[in-house]
Amino acid sequence: MMSKALAVILLLAMAIQVIRPLNLPGLRHRRDFWKIAVFAIALMMLTVLIRP
Repeated sequence: MMSKALAVILLLAMAIQVIRPLNLPGLRHRRDFWKIAVFAIALMMLTVLIRP
């Protein structure tokens, strides 16, 4: 359940970044949405490793 919620939140963050940049450090331009995707992949890999 948590991984699905996390995936939805990160997908929304990527969509918002493309529409209007978040203006966070490292996310100042629309083209920086890939950084959120890389973070999402790393976070999902971490959750898979932590799961029993």
